[in-house]
Amino acid sequence: MHPALWVSKTGLSAQDTNMSTISNNLANVNTTGFKRDRAVFQDLLYQINRQPGGMSTENSELPSGLQLGTGVRVVGTAKQFTQGNLQVTEQPLDMAVNGRGFFQVLLPDGEIAYTRDGQFQLNADGDVVNANGYPLEPNINVPENTTSITIGTDGTVSAVIENQAAPVQLGEVTLVDFVNPQGLMAVGNNLFRETNSSGDPQEGEAGIGGLGTIEQGMTESSNVEVVEELVNMITTQRAYEMNSKVVSTTDQMLQFLSQNVG
Repeated sequence: MHPALWVSKTGLSAQDTNMSTISNNLANVNTTGFKRDRAVFQDLLYQINRQPGGMSTENSELPSGLQLGTGVRVVGTAKQFTQGNLQVTEQPLDMAVNGRGFFQVLLPDGEIAYTRDGQFQLNADGDVVNANGYPLEPNINVPENTTSITIGTDGTVSAVIENQAAPVQLGEVTLVDFVNPQGLMAVGNNLFRETNSSGDPQEGEAGIGGLGTIEQGMTESSNVEVVEELVNMITTQRAYEMNSKVVSTTDQMLQFLSQNVG
């Protein structure tokens, strides 16, 4: 079979994967703390018919070779951890990280997951939890009869309790950072898990050591740029069409040969 068919087939498959990545970005345009993905392409092996630099005669060498590529594939998706816009919600337990860093939540299996989604609430025990009920780590417990909660940019949480003049410090929201955040594994529910590629989590106080500050009453919106994704979608569609055109053109060439040769 003509090799162009298989080359264009890899192009169709790669563009199909790229379109899935773009559609996931657009689907999460309103997801708090979502970080967009970018498909990473890589060309496949080459069939080298003439080696570049090979000796054409005893005293001369080939200035260039004859190398036929075998297509393309998507080798990865890279998370783009650029800052999303901060949106004011005026909810006292909503927090946004302005800069580097992740919140920590304790999963039911005892493992720690990491998130940029700062939409927190209280459960029946007064613990600060995320939308799935997973408690913030380190745990913050808000006592009954609390009239107001203040979260400082350094993560210090204090509360004013009814009939008490002085505010009570409840704890501190710490952040963690990674040497390679793109190595984190996205597990859904706006959560990430550490991997060997991400490195170990480095916990610290917000606003110190390169970590961002914590902004109370705000959330970080998705960093998906709709216009950019639409342009990417159009270019992907055109690339898909061109690869399918190669298939039909190659088919016409084979049809011509079968009808006129032999």
